[in-house]
Amino acid sequence: MDHISFLLLPQALASSITISMEMLNAADTIHSLKQRQRPGQLTLVTVAESRRPMQVNAGLTLQPAAALADVDDTHLIFIPALWGNPSAIVRRHPEIVAWIQQQYENGATFCSVGTGSYFLAEAGLLDERVATTHWRYFKDFSQRFPQIQLQRKRFITRQDRLYCTGSVNAVRDVMLHFVERIFDSAVADEVSRHFTHELKRSYESLLLQADPFNSHHDELIIKVQEWLHRHYADHVVFTDVAAKFDLNPRTFYRRFRQATNQSPKAYLQEIRISQARELLKHSNLAVSEIGFAVGYQDSSYFTELYRKRHGVTPNAYRRLVRTKLFNVEESD
Repeated sequence: MDHISFLLLPQALASSITISMEMLNAADTIHSLKQRQRPGQLTLVTVAESRRPMQVNAGLTLQPAAALADVDDTHLIFIPALWGNPSAIVRRHPEIVAWIQQQYENGATFCSVGTGSYFLAEAGLLDERVATTHWRYFKDFSQRFPQIQLQRKRFITRQDRLYCTGSVNAVRDVMLHFVERIFDSAVADEVSRHFTHELKRSYESLLLQADPFNSHHDELIIKVQEWLHRHYADHVVFTDVAAKFDLNPRTFYRRFRQATNQSPKAYLQEIRISQARELLKHSNLAVSEIGFAVGYQDSSYFTELYRKRHGVTPNAYRRLVRTKLFNVEESD
């Protein structure tokens, strides 16, 4: 996957293009520095129907590096999220649909962001396969493409060489998966530290998790979850969190449980214990210091919570990890 293309369209959301490019460029730079080699191994190319400067959504002007006709051998292609009616946009660009079909036949892997999946669907590549798209277009997508297995509860889907994400936010996770595939888990971890709010240990399992209820499309609750990931170490009062997001407590608790299948308190504990586990693996902080760092001032309470979650105390977990008496990832 050393040649990677990013489609440009006038209606594209620039963030769905730039996030992917920046994360891959960072990964390439990190890998090159680790290997003490230059230049990097990736070729990142923006592609459009012509080489003319293009104004994408929100007025940002981008300069395509290549026209469709110039690209005949690319390994990974990103299709951006679209602002506006995706069906109408696809109809205005039949050349892109034909190019997508040809590139897939040539062996390229595709990743669509949000409603960019309409291009894959129009090209017939998603027929009888799983896919997702932006939640606002679920009804339209399923009506136009009934032969596609639309996954309404998944933010990321993959089948064969076709990836779909349901939102721009999900791009970061799928990018870490690609970074791990192209380079290795160490580079993916380093990129994760720069671009995401938490350390993810297995991007493959995150991407292919069988339980669709781990993902949802309640955008307000997604914002709450993101806030909790940023503030997990703080003293969190959930009635205050509800007020912050203009929800009364009863509605807040109901929507959060409906979206995540767990209470806000259980979700916060999961974040804290996950962060603590990483600190136990990779730091020399005392257990009491780790508990404080993730939001627990009472070290005894933290130790008991950790034991209930993992079956061992924090100190025992650290000893087992560092002497490699069991496979950490299998225990997660």
